[in-house]
Amino acid sequence: MGFDMSEIQAFKDSARDFLARENHGERIRTLIADGRGVDREFWQQIAEAGWPALLVPEDQGGLGLGLAEMVAIAEEVGRSYIAEPVLPVAVQAVSLLARLPASALRDELLAGIADGSRLVGTAWQQRLGQIDTVAPDNASMDEDAWVLNGKYVGVQPLKAADGWLALAGNAGSPMLVWLPAGQPGLVIEPQRRLDGADAGAITLSACRIEAEQILASGDEVLEWLNAALDITRVVQAAQLLGIGRQSLEATLEYMNVRVQFGKPIGSFQSLQHRMVDAYIQLQLLEYAIAQALTLMAQSDGGLAMQASRLKVRAEQAAGLVTRLAVQIHGGMGYSDESDIGLALKRAIALSSELGNARAHRSRYAGELSRSARTTEPVTPDEGVGAWTSFPTDADWDAMPETEFRQMLRAFFARHYPEHLRHKTSRLHWHQIEEWYKTLSAQGWIAPAWPKEYGGMALSPDKMIAYIEEQERYGVGRPPDQGLVMLGPILFRFGTAEQKAKYLPPILSGEHVWAQGYSEPNAGSDLASLRCEAVPDGDQFVVNGQKTWSTLAQDATHMFMLVRTDKTVKKQAGISFLMVDLSTPGVLVRPIKTIAGDEEYCEVFFDNVRVPKENLVGEMNQGWTISKALLGFERLFSGSPKHSQNTMGMIDKIAQHSGLFDDAAFMADYAQLHIDVADLSAAYAAFSEIVRRNEPLPANVSLLKIWATETHERTALLLLDAAQEHASSSGSIAFAAQDGSEVTLDGVQLPLFNAAAAKIFSGTNEIQRNILAKMVLNLPT
Repeated sequence: MGFDMSEIQAFKDSARDFLARENHGERIRTLIADGRGVDREFWQQIAEAGWPALLVPEDQGGLGLGLAEMVAIAEEVGRSYIAEPVLPVAVQAVSLLARLPASALRDELLAGIADGSRLVGTAWQQRLGQIDTVAPDNASMDEDAWVLNGKYVGVQPLKAADGWLALAGNAGSPMLVWLPAGQPGLVIEPQRRLDGADAGAITLSACRIEAEQILASGDEVLEWLNAALDITRVVQAAQLLGIGRQSLEATLEYMNVRVQFGKPIGSFQSLQHRMVDAYIQLQLLEYAIAQALTLMAQSDGGLAMQASRLKVRAEQAAGLVTRLAVQIHGGMGYSDESDIGLALKRAIALSSELGNARAHRSRYAGELSRSARTTEPVTPDEGVGAWTSFPTDADWDAMPETEFRQMLRAFFARHYPEHLRHKTSRLHWHQIEEWYKTLSAQGWIAPAWPKEYGGMALSPDKMIAYIEEQERYGVGRPPDQGLVMLGPILFRFGTAEQKAKYLPPILSGEHVWAQGYSEPNAGSDLASLRCEAVPDGDQFVVNGQKTWSTLAQDATHMFMLVRTDKTVKKQAGISFLMVDLSTPGVLVRPIKTIAGDEEYCEVFFDNVRVPKENLVGEMNQGWTISKALLGFERLFSGSPKHSQNTMGMIDKIAQHSGLFDDAAFMADYAQLHIDVADLSAAYAAFSEIVRRNEPLPANVSLLKIWATETHERTALLLLDAAQEHASSSGSIAFAAQDGSEVTLDGVQLPLFNAAAAKIFSGTNEIQRNILAKMVLNLPT
């Protein structure tokens, strides 16, 4: 990400220690009761801690640090539920002032904010629900001064403020003026806030502004103010994350000690799964914030979309967790003496500030619609002319992302078979073999493998770009169990001889691998498998059956779990074995699915002899290996490519049918786009763990859940967009009013594929059980 994470953690720890000195619950209740809004004594302590100075440039007496540090502090501010205007002053006002032309007044205000002597607010909203700035027509010239009339809403701080940065304008020309508290013609109208924050409205009546009060004028004022607001929204997402985290932890603690029906309520599966869903929302928000900070550090572009995306996710996450916390705490959660109620109030208040989720979903949808209308479809020869040769190896991390994407587009356009683009069904080996070997010859077949084993070793951001460009062009997925599952297992558990023997043929396509895990009575309960391998000299004799093996009819080999000891508990007697499927005694039988294809197979083993050298790891240690492999499988299942491909199909229909003009459709479309973006952020976070060659943690299960359920939601929107064609099978032509057409294959297939994905690699219900036990530490 480019940030010093140890330094960021130090800021977070320091903020947590500072806030832990006092129980803020009672202080906040007092502020709510008396309507005071800001505890100036406590604010001075905040200033001494350096928070208001964090973003202030060093030349104006500040620390000159960045958003990452402020985000770390904001999360801890959220955990404490305090309502002091840390973000309105230290982020919103400072971000705006720092963008203004230098002046004595600007520097004086920044220095005052930094040392805590000035509480500066911003007045810009002319109506409730406004999220983008518009120059008001509230200024008129009277001799040598401007006179302002009008009203601002949503102003923070209010009663305690020393003044406000106010957006004014005349005939569409904006200006930013300084309104000190006590300015003649200025009246404040306090709003009683349920969280105790100091907020309300300002009314101006014949308010005379002298020349020295004008901080800036011109169209740049709106640009600077919009940037300051969006930066504040990004930081506010972290504050809502802190509220959610604190509420989740308090509720988990309560669930472990509250007993009903003779058991801790944390043992009830229905409550466990609801808590898991709340945890997933918070993790998505954390990953999204980290990704947004990285993107913002790389470029100023796209700030508005990132801010709206985070605002939507933050409201959903914090809202879900705090409401659930009140319910699970029962009567105590509804009692005013419980801090859980403060969390809900604070989440409601912050979610309404700077635009709620509905408003930001609409803004996000508008940006998507404009992009969709101006984006031309990818043509077969796009970008080919710019690239006459392609590197087989390079410092991919150092290559600018734009250049990397252009290179991929050109390569796909030059080499990928046109008739295989945008296929919704899995491609068989005879269809995709030539493409697989083309990528292999180029050295691009294993983007996630370390370079020492012949891979590209792509960083998470480049890996996401690789996936997105594949989906954008419509590149099909080959049989890849060897690449995404067996390869990483051999890196970690294989012998030097096994790596030398099996990794190169995976890369070249000489070996095509299938997985042998599930059995007729051992699916989610995988440890109950019965297919056994009995030692016989220097061989194992394998007997039994595997089922739901993807594209096993195309495979040359299978990696499989077998029972090698029946005398110990079931997890302890399992081993991991590699089998050549051409060995006598192997029978592969395809299974026809509801989609009409034969993607899965059952495989029978009748006295199949396998060399003992094909054992991976130690005898009876296969369960440990299997859990690692399931982690890689869940990472693969968590790839955003499936949802992105379906969203691409939706785009084509929407462009031809006018759905981008349908507000109801666009609201659903924008939410799914945000869901997929946050999935990409989560996928990048777990991919980085694999890239560091570290074991995947148990919470990788959340990736599998979110990816497959997001894929299902995108598939349902696809059927909705298809309208009557949702019932049509095969190739379907969608006609536009101008006579053009777009043809899609099997609009139902993404839904069928999503249904299968929610089952394999351990059902989503099992994944929720894993998260409840292994991550949330809830009792069984």
